[in-house]
Amino acid sequence: MKFIKLLCVFIFVLSFFNCASRYRVIEPNNINYVSKTETKGVTLEYKYDLLDKKYSKKEDKKGIRLVAVKISNNSDGDLVFGRDLNLVYANENEIYVLDKEKTFKTLKQSPATHLFYLLLTPVNFYTTKTSEYGLQETTSSTPVGLILGPGLAAGNLIAASSANKKFKTELANFDIKGSTIKQGEVKYGLVGINSESYDALKLSLQ
Repeated sequence: MKFIKLLCVFIFVLSFFNCASRYRVIEPNNINYVSKTETKGVTLEYKYDLLDKKYSKKEDKKGIRLVAVKISNNSDGDLVFGRDLNLVYANENEIYVLDKEKTFKTLKQSPATHLFYLLLTPVNFYTTKTSEYGLQETTSSTPVGLILGPGLAAGNLIAASSANKKFKTELANFDIKGSTIKQGEVKYGLVGINSESYDALKLSLQ
């Protein structure tokens, strides 16, 4: 009976507090791209809406979109992304492409925010028992907060840190800014752009 009561408290707490989000790996090289444009022999395929949960909320809050791109260079020479080849809107307006560190720092989860779970540490679960003849009541307390507070804080800190590590690793693995795309090569990337919308994109060749 005591275990059931503790479990109910645990479920109640979880339902009112926001837990850390897992990071769902994007893998730009395995995406089914539906948006496609071609400029002077260079093809751009791209996709928005890559992140979910807390990462997606950060996109909306910070006005940054993470975009997966697939660039096929069928031009007559090698091209450097960010110098010879730039990402622009379909109306030719320029796009500021963030570096991977700025993208990560802006969109990552904040593990330290989960320390508020420690506020649960003083919580006690009280039970009152009445004697057989109803003449006397005894109250006992169970310090559930000593388990819930540190446990939830540690668990969410670890989960958020692990998710951020995966996010940072994938951004590094698919960092295309400043990279050379050789003639005949297909390159995949993840780029962060300053945008609050999902406007059409294309490439501009210098």
